[in-house]
Amino acid sequence: MITKSYIRENIEESWHLVDAEDKVLGRLAVVIAKILAGKNKAKYSPNADLGDFVVVVNAEKVKVTGNKFSQKNYYHHTGFPGGLKTKSFEKMVEDSPEKIIEKAVKGMLPKNKLSNQIIRKLKVYSGTEHPHSGQKPKELKI
Repeated sequence: MITKSYIRENIEESWHLVDAEDKVLGRLAVVIAKILAGKNKAKYSPNADLGDFVVVVNAEKVKVTGNKFSQKNYYHHTGFPGGLKTKSFEKMVEDSPEKIIEKAVKGMLPKNKLSNQIIRKLKVYSGTEHPHSGQKPKELKI
């Protein structure tokens, strides 16, 4: 048997466009994480970044189920004593809706050095406009 080993230079990268309007956050993040990691390809390798680029538009229109819209909190610690910062989902939608999708997808990637490289291929925008039209992203139906 021959074990195939793939490197990033030999893999063709494609761009995908995802519209997050009226999509459930967790279900959307699962699909995006699989594409970023390259698990949708036959040439998947867990030790190499072989995934595609993903552009997400309408991040402010993502939905959550149940009472999460009013009860879900995001936490950040500054590193100083008493430095725990809390921000609700409602406030995150108003301030930075892009970070909601970025945090959900990053949490679904492997916890290693490769995840930082993979998450850079995720481009999230709050409106319908994005600067990646030159890459001709394919519309992804979710």
